[in-house]
Amino acid sequence: MTEINLEKSNNIVDQFRKDITFEADIRDHKLRFDSTWGLFSPREIDKGTQLLLNEIQVGQQDDCLDLGCGYGPIGITLGKLAIKGQVTMVDRDYVAIDYSNRNIKNNGLNNTKAIMSNGFTNIPNEKKFNLVASNLPAKIGNEMTSILFADTYRHLHEEGELVVVTLSGMKKYIQRSLITLFGNYEKVRQSGQYTLHRAIRHKDE
Repeated sequence: MTEINLEKSNNIVDQFRKDITFEADIRDHKLRFDSTWGLFSPREIDKGTQLLLNEIQVGQQDDCLDLGCGYGPIGITLGKLAIKGQVTMVDRDYVAIDYSNRNIKNNGLNNTKAIMSNGFTNIPNEKKFNLVASNLPAKIGNEMTSILFADTYRHLHEEGELVVVTLSGMKKYIQRSLITLFGNYEKVRQSGQYTLHRAIRHKDE
């Protein structure tokens, strides 16, 4: 590679190293996000997350969990909606947690925190949530999905909800899994290649 081409290549790579910053209007809130290459959908809110955020119902006093938060669009929106509640955001990627905490500050939230955790591993056993939300990636596999669903059930208050968006190709598996575990299932909405699913932890019989 010539010296000129190397310099040009380095200049391009240096641009890639800079933070990506964008704004999004979500549920009547103008939110600002910093992101970076290597995180999921770093330049805009992806369509699956948009579907979830447009449909999810959140109480002002809800205690919420964003499971696999990335740079934080779901959890930060929950923080704006559950203004008298609390939101915990978790991810197993330290870069995601770094950017989530930046974005919590960017958007002036005092009721929201991001912590590093592989699913529920760093969530106290006694901690309960009213709402768990996730944009669930297919690549984690059925085994990890089963772990996450079982742990979600254990960490939900009575009448607490799991709301999860997935690729539509996963919908039959998600339906079977949630009916088996929760005893109920609702397909909230399907849009393009994404489906939004919901299950409720009813009173144990």
